Amino acid sequence: MSDLSAYRDEFPVTEKYVYFNHASVSPLPRRAARAMQEQAAEVMQHGSVGHGSWTETTARLREAGARLIGAAAGEIAITKNTSEGLAVIANGLDWRPGDVMAGIEDEFPANYFPWAQLERQGVRVRWLKLRGGRIELDEIDRACQGARLLAISFVQYVSGFRIDLDALGEICRRRGCLLVVDAVQGLGPFRVDVKRSGIHALAASAHKWLLGPEGIALLFVDRDLIPQVRPVEFGWTNTAGWRTYSRDPTLREGAARYECGTMNTIGCFGFRASLELLLEAGVERVGAWVDHLAGRIAAGAREKGYELMTSRERDSGSGIVSIRKAGVDSAAAVQMLMEHSVSVSPRFGWIRAAPHFYANETDVARFLELLP
Repeated sequence: MSDLSAYRDEFPVTEKYVYFNHASVSPLPRRAARAMQEQAAEVMQHGSVGHGSWTETTARLREAGARLIGAAAGEIAITKNTSEGLAVIANGLDWRPGDVMAGIEDEFPANYFPWAQLERQGVRVRWLKLRGGRIELDEIDRACQGARLLAISFVQYVSGFRIDLDALGEICRRRGCLLVVDAVQGLGPFRVDVKRSGIHALAASAHKWLLGPEGIALLFVDRDLIPQVRPVEFGWTNTAGWRTYSRDPTLREGAARYECGTMNTIGCFGFRASLELLLEAGVERVGAWVDHLAGRIAAGAREKGYELMTSRERDSGSGIVSIRKAGVDSAAAVQMLMEHSVSVSPRFGWIRAAPHFYANETDVARFLELLP
């Protein structure tokens, strides 16, 4: 594994905390915070005089997001969060009574509610259940037979189980259904190639593994799917003539048609800096180190008598490790760890640890030492 220790200084959070909470909210790297501070100072001093740099940053953000997932910049929309991105797809398709789709019933609610509400329109949702925090490909394959769409997370938010996107793409190609991915818990550390995997739409917020601020996200919509997904939120910037305040309702080219108003400009500055940091460090290097740290946490916890929510098999592990131990109150343990400046999360009776690439072996040892 390549040495990533030079990036640790980008994260001042390490001066006080062992921060294993990236499945919740990421601390900002220095360069992202600095980019937003400089933008705030610019607007404070000059108002909109520097507006050209705002549109330039938005364009560069789309390009960075596209590079990260192997897409074209025109297939990237900037949204508020993962929920909004998934809702764009769920609400924008022309559903008809009797249509069938497949989803995972016990995923994070952002990837449940947009699809569940379709049932009121007569759409039949084949809800699958996780078992031991995971789902098997043959079960997905059966559910996709005759289905129009599969909605699934790249990484499960509690167990950390990472699905094989290439295998999902093969299933969806064979079954003739769309593949829509909630990538928020895996994108950043782990490679995603939307074209190779045959992903039709993908959504991911900035504020977890992408190291960005809250309130901003990426939505990928494949160029061939865009004509089938109408904008449901409609504002002045959905249209091709938005720069001239035109009343012509012709939509913008590409995924930008799903952006319905003024941008979170300061968030664009921070998010661009965070994505460029990840691209600079290299997704393969980042993913290898995150996987190593998570594996060390899993192994060390087992040695202390903890069970894992799901096994870390080859190519299915992620940055998330959820553990519990008989006789240990997980919520109380999380509180105790926080009192010792170790940040993790309680989830449904489990302790969820989620380190990113700037963490090191000393951080892991500290966490394991403190585990009751």
